[in-house]
Amino acid sequence: MNENKVITAYRKYAENYDLAVKFYRLLGLKIGKYRKMTVDSLELSKGDTVVELGCGTGLNFPLVLDKIGPEGKLIGVDITDKMLVQARKRATENGWNNVELVQSDFAEYQFPNGLDGIYETGALQYSKEFDKIIKRGHEALKPGKSFAVFDFKMSQGPARIFAPLLIFFTKPFEANEEYLQRHAWESIEKHFEKTTFIEGWGGFVYLSVGTKL
Repeated sequence: MNENKVITAYRKYAENYDLAVKFYRLLGLKIGKYRKMTVDSLELSKGDTVVELGCGTGLNFPLVLDKIGPEGKLIGVDITDKMLVQARKRATENGWNNVELVQSDFAEYQFPNGLDGIYETGALQYSKEFDKIIKRGHEALKPGKSFAVFDFKMSQGPARIFAPLLIFFTKPFEANEEYLQRHAWESIEKHFEKTTFIEGWGGFVYLSVGTKL
C-alpha cells in the first residue's frame, strides 16, 4: 500500500468527504452507529484527554466533545493536510477551542503521556506499522483507560462473496485488499490486558477495544 497514494486520494476527496461517507449507507453499513459505539466504548468523562488517529474532517468530534466537555481536550491526528483544513474549519465554526490538530504519520506521532482514551475509525490499517502504534498507545494511556479500533477486514463468512464489490467501492480511498487483510485487532489483543471484539456488516467490520490494567 503506497502512503503517497493514500494522501493523494484523501486530498482529492477532502472537501466532499462527509458526503462520500454517507455512501456507505447505500451499501447497508450504518457507519454512524459504529462511530458512536467506538466512542462510547472508551467510557469517557468530563475533563478527559483523548487522541483520535485519522480524524479526517472531524466527523467524530461532536461525539467525543459531548462526553469530555470544554474542560477536556481532543487531539486529532491526520496525515492529510486538506482533511485537517476541513477539521479546523469545523472546530472553528463550532467554537471548539479544546481541539488540537496535528499533521503526522501515525507511526511517527508521539502520544502524550497520561491519555484517557485513543480511538480510530477506519484509518489505522493504512499504516503497516499498526502494531508499533498500538504498543505506543498502550504505553501512553492511564491505567484503566482504553484504545478502540473500528476498522474493516475481510469477512470469513458467507458475505465474503461480496468482497470484490467492497474493494471496488473503497478503491478511491486506497482501502484495497491489502488493507482488508491487516488485523489490527490482533495487536490490541497482544498488547492489552483486557480486550473485547465484535464483528458487524457481514464480518467486514469490527470493533476491538483494549483496556490497560
